[in-house]
Amino acid sequence: MRVDVLSKEYPPEVYGGAGVHVAELVRALRARPGLETRVHAFGAPRDEPLTSSYAEPAELAGANAALRTLGVDLAIADACAGADLVHSHTWYANMAGHLAGLLHDVPHVVSAHSLEPLRPWKAEQLGGGYAVSSWAERTAYEGAAAVIAVSAAMREDVLRCYPALDPERVHVVHNGIDTDDWAPVHDPDRVRALGVDPDRPSVVFVGRITRQKGLPLFLRACAALPPEVQIVLCAGAPDTPEIEAEVEGLAASLADGRSGVVWIREMLPRQDVVTLLTAATVFACPSIYEPLGIVNLEAMACETAVVATATGGIPEVVVHDDTGLLVPIDQADDGTGTPLDPEAYVAAFAEALTSLVTDPGRAAAMGRAGRQRARDSFSWGAIAERTVGVYDGVVAGGA
Repeated sequence: MRVDVLSKEYPPEVYGGAGVHVAELVRALRARPGLETRVHAFGAPRDEPLTSSYAEPAELAGANAALRTLGVDLAIADACAGADLVHSHTWYANMAGHLAGLLHDVPHVVSAHSLEPLRPWKAEQLGGGYAVSSWAERTAYEGAAAVIAVSAAMREDVLRCYPALDPERVHVVHNGIDTDDWAPVHDPDRVRALGVDPDRPSVVFVGRITRQKGLPLFLRACAALPPEVQIVLCAGAPDTPEIEAEVEGLAASLADGRSGVVWIREMLPRQDVVTLLTAATVFACPSIYEPLGIVNLEAMACETAVVATATGGIPEVVVHDDTGLLVPIDQADDGTGTPLDPEAYVAAFAEALTSLVTDPGRAAAMGRAGRQRARDSFSWGAIAERTVGVYDGVVAGGA
């Protein structure tokens, strides 16, 4: 069977969890005999066999970003001729999959990493293009032969946002982690070179600067941490100038009152991220919207305790009081995920962080439990097997 995987992100152009998921899933799928896996990705040319890249059409230069995306989708849909099944990831590639399925009369499988109706702040980024991206996603989901949700919570969101979908067509296959690539690396000299003192406790955040990641809330919580605790931000790719300015203001205010505020804006090589996670006392995931949160798995695989919001699929990964601490949150039901009581959430997040950074033995025990959980429950081999099971079902004519 030939499967064509369609994605905006693919190495070396990866900036979020969906891109990591696609790269690891493709690697696991290509290890399976009898399955030919091709990749169609946005961006510059790549040398990888069975992998094609697509630049935005020059004719659309300067157009709304959503229209430029659809221009790429048209080229990808045409290139899927000969596939037995197409599998798209995120709204950027969903329309390519939908059109390829219609054009070539093959099943289209969608992986749900996030949902446009639950990210209304993207209107800040895309303007009217947000209506276009929302239309593209809805059309693709409702026309798909199967939808793969990365968590049970995401499956519930899919069915709530798109009630026309038959629940039998929506499957749960969790994200995964390669615990060989993501494993503890103790390198104090490299940690120092990155601007962090390995001999002081630290809390690390890794993620894009976007509303859903909750970075402003996290920075407010950090103001209550003991003064010896370092705050390490591996944060870049801001969605808008407005949120970038908000984060810059909060980080500057934090740095005015304490030492050890380190902001690494460039995208680090994985080895450096692993090294920082290994040295960290706690990894923080203050997301207000997170279908699963692969960053939590990465931290757990590095034996780092996690403090995370109890929202979305995060509780399916982080086991409270075992691999970390889950911070409760009461959220608006308007799709934004905004805390109804931001001050209470910030205080609770600060309390959870403080309880672990001041008890490194407890944090270390949680880190060890986290790595064991990542190895036992989230291997890519098992996830590829479950994904192929979905493929087989739709190719055979069922969902």
